[in-house]
Amino acid sequence: MPSLPLSDHHEFARSLHDSGFRFVAGADMRTHLLQHGSLADWDAFAASWSQLAPDAYLAQVGRHRRRRHAVFRAGREGAIERQAHQPHYQSLNYNALQGDIERWFEPVGDEIAQGDSMRTVLAFCRDFFSALAPQTSTWHVELHQFRIEARADQEGQPTPEGVHRDGVDYVLVLLIDRHNILSGTTTIHAADGAELGSFTLTAPLDAALVDDSRVFHGVTTVTPQDPQREAHRDVLVVTFRKTA
Repeated sequence: MPSLPLSDHHEFARSLHDSGFRFVAGADMRTHLLQHGSLADWDAFAASWSQLAPDAYLAQVGRHRRRRHAVFRAGREGAIERQAHQPHYQSLNYNALQGDIERWFEPVGDEIAQGDSMRTVLAFCRDFFSALAPQTSTWHVELHQFRIEARADQEGQPTPEGVHRDGVDYVLVLLIDRHNILSGTTTIHAADGAELGSFTLTAPLDAALVDDSRVFHGVTTVTPQDPQREAHRDVLVVTFRKTA
């Protein structure tokens, strides 16, 4: 699938508006992000994925991944403020596997949440998604650091709930690292299940932008390329939900 050509944010937003999703190659995504801040701490930012905590809720149903979570409030313009740590909640309508429960995950570290790279990603999302929703003044923002691990005897499952919606307005999925894995293809679907597109995030900063109110998404399982070596897929997922 071709990457989005470099353009101003208004054209960028119209492209997502037309299709409900957009793949952006890492080189293009970097250019867009640098319009909103710095990625000077990227090495430390990416390394923090090695400090994620096990997802105890998923382990209860025989699956494994690592994650951390944080919540922010973003005005249309101005400050993006971290909120008190709180649970992640989805209804069964959006998560048939783990819906209708409050899930408490370990928080994203302050040095990562307040660092250059995270602040730049959040500022990009605020401005980009606000261009799609001109009447929205404030956003509820959640971010998730995910590490999906694959083993010789067990596939990694980036979306164990299957093809789904997150129950928000907009989603950014940003690839941080991909080490010794095969597959992990993102698929986008209409409400009737018809596939609208697919692509694989393979390089750091490759991104998927999704209009969650219009389309469903999922990611195929990942397996180790070399079964004798550690294998993982690291992503940052940022969701924006209108509050006013």
